[in-house]
Amino acid sequence: MIFKTDNTEAKLLQLEEFAELDAVLAAEAKNSVRNERFVVNLIEKYVDTSRSDCFTFAANNHDDANQLADDTYRAIIHFKRVNNFHFINKQFEAINTKLPKGGIFVSKVETNDLRKQRLMEKYPPYFNKVYYFFDFIFKRVFPKLPVTQQIYYAITKGHNRVLSKTEMLGRLYSCGFRVLEERYIGNRLYIVSEKFREPAYDEDPSYGIIYPMKRVGKGGKIISVYKFRTMHAYAEYLQEYIYEKNNLEEGGKFKDDFRVSRVGRMLRKYWIDELPMILNVLKGDLKIVGVRPLSRHYLSLYSKELQEMRKKFKPGLIPPYYVDLPKTMEEIMDSEMRYLKAYQKNPFLTDVRYFLMVFYTILFKRARSK
Repeated sequence: MIFKTDNTEAKLLQLEEFAELDAVLAAEAKNSVRNERFVVNLIEKYVDTSRSDCFTFAANNHDDANQLADDTYRAIIHFKRVNNFHFINKQFEAINTKLPKGGIFVSKVETNDLRKQRLMEKYPPYFNKVYYFFDFIFKRVFPKLPVTQQIYYAITKGHNRVLSKTEMLGRLYSCGFRVLEERYIGNRLYIVSEKFREPAYDEDPSYGIIYPMKRVGKGGKIISVYKFRTMHAYAEYLQEYIYEKNNLEEGGKFKDDFRVSRVGRMLRKYWIDELPMILNVLKGDLKIVGVRPLSRHYLSLYSKELQEMRKKFKPGLIPPYYVDLPKTMEEIMDSEMRYLKAYQKNPFLTDVRYFLMVFYTILFKRARSK
């Protein structure tokens, strides 16, 4: 700081400002030391860092991970932000192959929420919102559209990517890791995970605006059901994790499901996300009225009797749920069983009756999707 005057008052002011600056720097240093201590405590909760089979890693290229010796390490700690990995899944898959089953992998990421917070604090009011808008379009929308995807990767080379918490956790699960603990420290999300299987090597994960969901159809056949995206990318890998962590809420949905985006909640409320399912009706995978097509995991929560009963018929676009609006899992299963037994006796009249009752419930009782 430079002052043009040389009087005592100016010198005192200068000293005060330097003291304020020192206090700020001291606070930042204190926070940094404290955060480092939190990180060390988190890691040492799961890893004995004094052992020779604990490896710290700071590369962005999966080829570097491939150079590590097999069956040598019990834990790998990666200190680079996952946002700067060029090929995230390739990196995770390479690390997976270097760990035994039960081996620990520690990673960190700046989530999209943390990034937004950082940008809002970095830039002055009003300008920060304008900057964030264009940042969101380029970093979040461009990578998901086939037309702009190549432009995005040509410019960024895959560095400094914006990742949601859902996508980060989902990528870990798809690459064979199970999350043991997640913790926000400073402006990063640290994740401790363990290897529990080999990577899925999924070549077609859900990433675009319209995506196919793997669901159980008639006869137990796995079908692709099309919907507008309402969840963050890689959300499909986290169903079991969400269920174990939060269980179900009223109406049979997953409780506190962070996988659903803000825009997605609006699309779901008015069933806009389900419009692409009309393609499934035209293909013959679904009928107009019927029980919802479920994932394997969600279907496993049903009774064995209802699971077998469901497999006898095609799922539907308009579910019997909106006739009696069941709240608990038991009520949902009773509602579906009543419909299926009625449909088994008289298919056409049952679907007509349920269609009219659903129309009445939505129009006059103001039923909405959750």
